[in-house]
Amino acid sequence: MTSTAPDGRAGIDVALVRRLLAGQFPRWRDLPVTPVAVDGWDNRTYRLGDDMTVRLPTAPGYVPAVAKENEWLPRLAPQLPVAVPRVLAVGIPGEGYPHPWSVRAWLPGETAGRERIADLPEFARSVAGFIRALQRCDPAGGPPGGEHSWFRGCPPAHYDDQARTDLATLGAHIDTARAAEVWAAALAAEWRGDPVWFHGDIAPGNLLVVDGKLAAVIDFGTAGVGDPACDLVIAWTMFATEDGSREAFREAVAQDAGTWARARGWALWKAMLVLGGAIRAGDRAEAEENRHVINEVLADHAAQ
Repeated sequence: MTSTAPDGRAGIDVALVRRLLAGQFPRWRDLPVTPVAVDGWDNRTYRLGDDMTVRLPTAPGYVPAVAKENEWLPRLAPQLPVAVPRVLAVGIPGEGYPHPWSVRAWLPGETAGRERIADLPEFARSVAGFIRALQRCDPAGGPPGGEHSWFRGCPPAHYDDQARTDLATLGAHIDTARAAEVWAAALAAEWRGDPVWFHGDIAPGNLLVVDGKLAAVIDFGTAGVGDPACDLVIAWTMFATEDGSREAFREAVAQDAGTWARARGWALWKAMLVLGGAIRAGDRAEAEENRHVINEVLADHAAQ
């Protein structure tokens, strides 16, 4: 990856990272530090030498997610079919930076854009295989879905007020009558299963590919134990009916009808939320992308 990301967000920059390394892990103080090309919002990530990264939360609300990753990724990794981040060292607040931070092994690959994948149905099956393997991991002692996971793993009803606000304001942009049916179906499909591990943000930016194949899954900050419906949202945000990838994913991930109903609710809620923000910001591309997701969810609901 080319390191071209902007520096300095949340007061974090290369100079701070160098000071933290020098003070706490001097064995790495002379290695080059560069921002990564594709960075998340919850954390800043820097390349450290050729084989490592430094990951720093940008706000107090993201600290529990990083601590969770540090504790649970080493336990989950041996049971998963592709690589996940490997924590090499855990830093403490210092140099004016107020949060714990970590050094991790570098994972090669590029984010999973459709244009980088030759066989989308096969890729969809690989993603489903990862989700199924994660669900088979022992949930004992794992963190139940809640604030740390932005309520992924919980009933979608947690976001009912927001969803209803969006349904009331987006009538000029989407079919809100059909969307209300999808949301009602999601709320009615009460989850009664045993808690399982979920990732919470199965999205192209958190899936790394090498030679077009799934090679790693990153960013477990929203992971936890609970209802896995949130992990199916990629069925509409990346996979499609036309190329067979959505049906391949549906068959391979093997979830029941209620889980799919809640998944459609999760996808609808997030797409409506982002669509509303994009309309207010005048971001036509973002608005069109999320309108497309909503239409795909509505069509999928009608087909069931």
